[in-house]
Amino acid sequence: MKTMIGIPCMDKVDTFFMSSLLGLRRVGETHYNIKKGSMVYDARNEIAIDAIVNNADRILWIDSDMRFSNDMMERMSARIDGGCEMVCGLFFKRVFPTSPVIYKELLPPIEKDNGEKIKQVEPYTDYPRNSLFEVQGCGFGAVMMTTQLVKDIWDHYNMPAFMPLEWCGEDMAFCYKARMLGRKIWCDSSIKVGHIGTVEFGEDTWLNQIKSDLNK
Repeated sequence: MKTMIGIPCMDKVDTFFMSSLLGLRRVGETHYNIKKGSMVYDARNEIAIDAIVNNADRILWIDSDMRFSNDMMERMSARIDGGCEMVCGLFFKRVFPTSPVIYKELLPPIEKDNGEKIKQVEPYTDYPRNSLFEVQGCGFGAVMMTTQLVKDIWDHYNMPAFMPLEWCGEDMAFCYKARMLGRKIWCDSSIKVGHIGTVEFGEDTWLNQIKSDLNK
C-alpha cells in the first residue's frame, strides 16, 4: 500500500498542525507532498498528478490548519480497505456560528423565473454520532480517497479533477462530480478533527453552540 499525503498550503503552517503531522502513525509506504500557492485547486491538481505518476493507491488530504489524532491515517486506511472509496473525518467551520463541514444535500442552485437563485447546500447537522454514514459532500480538511477515484473523475470530465464550479469550490465540486458518476462519499464521525481558528473548532464547540441556542 502506498499513500500520498497531500497538504495544500496557502500561508503559514500552524504549530498544532505540525505537531499532529509529526505524531501521525503512517501506514505502509507514505510520501508527503506540500504545495504552497494562493490557488488551492492548482495545488490539489499538482498533488493528484504526483500521486498518479508515483503509483500511490490512495491520497490523504490534510489542510494545514487541522489538528488530529495520531491514529487518523490508520483508521481512514481501514475504511478504504473495507471498501470506501472516499472517507472524511468529522470537522467544523472555524468561525462562529460553526457547523459541520459535511453535507446532506449538495446540488447546484435552482434559478427562479425572476433570476433569484435558491441554494441547495445543506450541512449535515443531525449526523449520526461516532458512526460511518454516507454524505453528499464534505470539505477536504481531512479526507482519504483512492487514487483511482481521482483518475476516473479526471478521465470522465476530461479536465483536472480538482476544478471549482460556478457555485462551489474545488472540494465540493469534486464531491458533486463523484456522486454524478454514482460514487459514494462517507464520513466517519468517530474520527474527530479540530479546525484551528481563533479557537479550535470541534464537536464540543458545535454541541456547546447548540446548547447556547436552545437557552436563548
